[in-house]
Amino acid sequence: MSRKIAKASKKMNVSSSLESEDISLETTVPTDDISSSEEQDGKIKITRQLIERKELLHNIQLLKIELSQKNMMIDNLKVDYLTKIEELEEKLNDALHQKQLLTLRLDNQLTFQQKDARKYQELMKQEMETILLRQKQLEETNLQLREKAGDIRRNLRDFELTEEQYMKLKGFPEDQLSIPEFVSVSVLYHFFKKLHRLSD
Repeated sequence: MSRKIAKASKKMNVSSSLESEDISLETTVPTDDISSSEEQDGKIKITRQLIERKELLHNIQLLKIELSQKNMMIDNLKVDYLTKIEELEEKLNDALHQKQLLTLRLDNQLTFQQKDARKYQELMKQEMETILLRQKQLEETNLQLREKAGDIRRNLRDFELTEEQYMKLKGFPEDQLSIPEFVSVSVLYHFFKKLHRLSD
């Protein structure tokens, strides 16, 4: 009886120990799996975060490089534009200076031409006044000569010269004779000269 009880107790102990082992296995194995999977998930998450962070840092670095390049391009463009603006300002200043010189030269030429025109007008005015004065003098002289010619014609028409007077006046110098006397003496001289030729 005691052996059977001992065997039975042994069986119960073995079975209980097996059951306890089974229970412990059932309870411990999932716990280990869960912890290892969580650790793996954590490691994966950390690895992904590191990769994403590195990618972000890399992208940021690329953006910084691109931004720096664009800033350099902008600076170069600014320098080019400033240089072009300076060149255009210099050309504009040169053009304005040339314009001022041309304007001054044109003003001087206009002033000189105006002075010449005034001098020419004054000279023409003086010449015209001289011509008009000379014309007036000639008209007055012509009138006087016409009056004298009329007087001479009347004197010649009324003047009678005898042969004795002719011989007397012939001996006088011409500048001492009056016009009627000079004409009469000349006419009679040529008349007597032709008369003597005919008589010869």
